[in-house]
Amino acid sequence: MNHPAGRRPHWFTAVPGARSLHRQLFVWLLLPQIILWLAAALFTYNLAARYANAAIDASLSQASRALARQVKPQGNGLLIDFPRAAQDILEADPSDRVLYTVSTPPGQFILGNQNLPPVPALAAPALGEPYFYDGVLREPGSDGEPARSARVRMVALYLNYGEDGGTPQTMLVQVARSSANREELARQILLDTVLPLSGLIVLMTMIVWAGIRAGLAPLALLQRQVEGRAANDLAPIKLDAAPPEVRSLAQAINTLLGEVSHNVVAQKRFISDAAHQLRTPLAGLKSQAELALRDVSDPLLTARLKLVHEGAARSAHLVNQLLTLARAEPESAVRQDRVPVDMLKLAREVTAELVPKALHAGIDLGFDEPDPEGASAPMPVLGIALLLREALANLIDNAIRYAGRGASVTVRCHGSAGQLVLEVEDNGPGIAPEELEHVFERFVRATHDGSGCGLGLAIVREIVERHAGSVSLSPTQPHGLLARVRLPLASKG
Repeated sequence: MNHPAGRRPHWFTAVPGARSLHRQLFVWLLLPQIILWLAAALFTYNLAARYANAAIDASLSQASRALARQVKPQGNGLLIDFPRAAQDILEADPSDRVLYTVSTPPGQFILGNQNLPPVPALAAPALGEPYFYDGVLREPGSDGEPARSARVRMVALYLNYGEDGGTPQTMLVQVARSSANREELARQILLDTVLPLSGLIVLMTMIVWAGIRAGLAPLALLQRQVEGRAANDLAPIKLDAAPPEVRSLAQAINTLLGEVSHNVVAQKRFISDAAHQLRTPLAGLKSQAELALRDVSDPLLTARLKLVHEGAARSAHLVNQLLTLARAEPESAVRQDRVPVDMLKLAREVTAELVPKALHAGIDLGFDEPDPEGASAPMPVLGIALLLREALANLIDNAIRYAGRGASVTVRCHGSAGQLVLEVEDNGPGIAPEELEHVFERFVRATHDGSGCGLGLAIVREIVERHAGSVSLSPTQPHGLLARVRLPLASKG
């Protein structure tokens, strides 16, 4: 299936704003807990209210039957045996008042509180069976206070009375009790249940979060292994103890890294082989041009031969730089033994070797001794002497090439906080600040003057990083450039 150039199928398009896997798992595990917690709280409250109602309903039923027994038929009337002291006891507690009403026939008040809510309409109420319902009690205020209302739980009990052989009559006994205590009891049961449940939910949430972090720790390790490596480090990722899912991902990444490494090695081998093959013909071409320049007297031919000689010299320099870069690559560097190298001694030697080239270019090249009396202690660095020499030579050679005739180049070497600091400073035109980082890239030149090929500083960075060091460029005042290399000093043990 073909797709327009520059566009990808929609299933390859990254979802914008994708959330963290930690957060998604946490939300999906926490959300059901919250829903279950709310459901449990609601169920607990309803259950508590039901049990509270059952207890209150039992007490109301008992009170209504006890009150009914105090109203006794006598002839065609009723004998009410309900002392005032008993009434005061029932209504003594203002927060849990027990109110009552007796009427016969139902609706004709005989005894009790006339403000009780009426019984809901019943088609055919069963005699002797209590009916429970909720209502609102409204009582007028006293001494100018506003009327009060309160929710109550009520029971209605219909009873027959009358002499044998007479006309049966119906009596209604109603007893009410405030709902405040019932609701308080339900809330207390809810609190006593929900608070421990909430603590359990919090504890479970912490355990879930810790479990998520522990479960996804291999992913974090994989992320650190990928993020913490250099761009040219194609070594396999090691996650042998990870779960199968993460191990499969690591294996897939390792397969990709293996293929990329194979292609990179093939390209580097081609460059190295090509450089080796070009080295001898270019050296021969340069020698023949030099011999021809000695024997020719025609000015026009001499100018052309000089161009040929310069081109051959530049090409030979490029080939040598490519071979050095190939030796500095990680695959080559790991196969070479590392030994303590006295960088102070090496800096002196390389500086001395390049003095003739500096004199030919009109450059004042010098070396600043840490101890003017020549008693400086060695400054060993664990590394590959050939590569370290090449890095230092490239730094000094760059300064000689681009500082300009009449400039001065100074090499320094000193120790600082367990590190070797190597500096090459010149007072030439320098490099624009925006180019200071780009010149470390391959085949990038800050100027077209000189005969460089744009690989010198790339080689320096490659070698320094292979030795766990760093290299930087900074401008100097009033003009010039300072190249600073930092390398870890070898331990004395």
